[in-house]
Amino acid sequence: MLRFLLRKITYGILVLLGVVALVFFLFNVLPGDPARLTLGQRADVASLENVRKELHLDKPVAVQFLLYLNDLSPISVHAREEAVNLHYISLLHLSGDRLLVLKTPYLRRSYQGKKDVWEMLTEALPGTLVLSIAAILFATVAGIGLGILSAVKKDTWMDTGAVFGSVVGISAPSFFMGIVLAYLFGFVLSDYTGLHMTGSLFDYDAFSGRTLTLKNLILPAITLGIRPLAIIVQLTRGAMLDVLHQDYIRTAYAKGLQKRTVIFRHALRNALNPVVTAITGWFAELLAGAFFVEYIFGWKGIGKMTVDALEKFDFPVLMGAVLFTAGIFVVINLLADVLYSVIDPRIKL
Repeated sequence: MLRFLLRKITYGILVLLGVVALVFFLFNVLPGDPARLTLGQRADVASLENVRKELHLDKPVAVQFLLYLNDLSPISVHAREEAVNLHYISLLHLSGDRLLVLKTPYLRRSYQGKKDVWEMLTEALPGTLVLSIAAILFATVAGIGLGILSAVKKDTWMDTGAVFGSVVGISAPSFFMGIVLAYLFGFVLSDYTGLHMTGSLFDYDAFSGRTLTLKNLILPAITLGIRPLAIIVQLTRGAMLDVLHQDYIRTAYAKGLQKRTVIFRHALRNALNPVVTAITGWFAELLAGAFFVEYIFGWKGIGKMTVDALEKFDFPVLMGAVLFTAGIFVVINLLADVLYSVIDPRIKL
C-alpha cells in the first residue's frame, strides 16, 4: 500500500509540474501587458517599469518560470524581506540575507485586486463544492436507479426510454442545457417554479443581510448533473446486464433469495467498479470548476472566478485555479484507486 501511494503521489507531482509549465509558457505567448492592466491605461512609464520589476516581468521567461516554481515549492529560497509576507519556518541561513525556508505554497497575488490568490480560492471553493456535490448526488442516485431499472426491464419501454434519455443527455452540451433550463424554468415558468435565471448560494439584502438560498442551487445542479447522469445510466445498465447472466446469480435465485436481495446485494456490488470510475472522474471534473454552468447561472465559484481572471488577463489567479483543478484530479483519482479495493476485495492495489 505504501509503495503504491508513493508511486501515485510521484506521478501526481509530475502531472502538476507539467500543468504549470504548459500554462505558464502558453500564458506568456498571449498578447497583453499585466503591468498596464494592473495600473490602467494612463499609467506613466516609470510606474510601469516599477510594477514590471516587482512582478519579475523584466526578466527572461525561463527565469520567471523558475521564480514561480520557487514560490510554489514548500522548500524554497527567499530573501528575508520577501519571506516576511509568507507563512514559513526558517531552515537554514544562506549567504547574505537569503533563507532556506519551509512554507505553504505561495500562489502570489491578483494583478487586479491585489488579493492573495489562495484566499480567493478558499472563498470560491464552498460554492463550487456545494454545486458539485449536489450535481453528482443527483447524477449518482438517478443514474444508478435508472440503470438498474433499464437492465432488469430489458427490451421494455422503460429500457428504451432510459437509453434514449441517456443518449440525449450525453449529446447535449452543458452550456446549451444551462441556457435552456435557465430560460424555461428561471424565466418563462418563474412564477410557478419560484426559480431565477441567476443566483448564488447566498443572497445579499440591505435589510436581512446574507441569507442562504438553496433554491438557486436547483437549476445549475441539474444542468451540471445531466451528462454524468447519462454516463452512469449506460455504465450501470451494461455492467448489470453482464453480471445478471453470471452463474452465482442463477445460484442465488436457486437458493430462493428474493429478487431485490439478488439485485442489490449480489449483482449491484459487483457491477459498481466501472460506475465508481465514472463517478469519481466526473466529480473531479465538476469540483474543478464547471466554467460555463457557473458563468451562465452567475454562480460564485472557482469556474466563474477562472473565466473572470482570463478576461482580465490576471495570471496569478488563472494559474492558481488551474493548479487547484489539476490537484483535485490527482487526489480524487488516487482515492478512486483505493476505493476499488474496498468495493471489490478481489482487486489488489
